[in-house]
Amino acid sequence: MALDQDTVRRVATLARIKIEEKDLAPLATEISAILGWIEQLGEVNTDGVAPLARVVNMKLPMRDDVVTEPDQHEKVLKNAPQSAEGRFFTVPKVVE
Repeated sequence: MALDQDTVRRVATLARIKIEEKDLAPLATEISAILGWIEQLGEVNTDGVAPLARVVNMKLPMRDDVVTEPDQHEKVLKNAPQSAEGRFFTVPKVVE
């Protein structure tokens, strides 16, 4: 797929990217090459290949959800600009 300078100019305008007039031709060539590579990927036979999010099949390490330092609410609330009853953060009202 080959792009012309008018198409690149239009896309740049829609993306709110300022591109100098002298840069339109080289950019059109570069984007056309990228689109060509994408077209080549479309020709690859992927039948029977499961979609994946990463190349290596691995699971994220998980840890048990265990309280390690109990009764830290007073220490945590020291960082709060305001608190209520010494147990809760107080925040400004945002919904009327």
